Amino acid sequence: MPHLLHLDTSARRTSHSRALSAAFADAWRAARPDATYTYRDLAASPVPVIGEAWTEICDHALTHGITDPGRLAEGVRTPAQREAWAVAEPLLAELVSADVLLIGAPMYNFSVPASLKLWIDQVTFPRATLDLKVVVTGARGGSYAPGTPREPFDHHERYLRNFFHGHFQVDDVTFVNAEFVNSTVDPTLDHRREAYRRSYADARQAAEALAREVHKDPVSVGRFTALAMITGGIALARITTSD
Repeated sequence: MPHLLHLDTSARRTSHSRALSAAFADAWRAARPDATYTYRDLAASPVPVIGEAWTEICDHALTHGITDPGRLAEGVRTPAQREAWAVAEPLLAELVSADVLLIGAPMYNFSVPASLKLWIDQVTFPRATLDLKVVVTGARGGSYAPGTPREPFDHHERYLRNFFHGHFQVDDVTFVNAEFVNSTVDPTLDHRREAYRRSYADARQAAEALAREVHKDPVSVGRFTALAMITGGIALARITTSD
């Protein structure tokens, strides 16, 4: 059955990116009552910064040519490495088990929130390949759309697209962004308030429509994927088949 991993990263408890990610998740789950769902609020419960022990596990994987996530635990040998793996393993297991990864991620200082970057660092090991769809619901203070003066400053969408392609060979990444959200609090942007309203309404509609379309897509075509995460002798496996 399909599985949705839903991450929120906004420092605000009530935010545009959270509202849009919730709209997608609600529509996706309504369309797939048989589906499973995992939620993490990375702002409310941030994951730790990676340390030297994490890098040692990563180095072991590189040295021994390990690309299967199920074998990463072979590099866990010291107490510090076991402590680091106890943080990374459940996060990576959640990611590996997902068919759809949903990230509510506002633009902060032209890029992504620190809470999201901490998660990215924990789950990124060398030469891994994932089979999933990624949906990012974003919120921007101004407009960074193609052709706008601020487009070159967009290290939010560009970074995440490059990350998923470069590290996991995932190109199926869709962004649903609300723009001019700072017009709700900044008097100097009052003239952009109507543009914000249209942008947010369009983004919410797009998120819900996308959720229904993603629901209709076959999970995989003509492929078999088995990824295992092993902790303490217990295997958590994702197997995808189709005819």
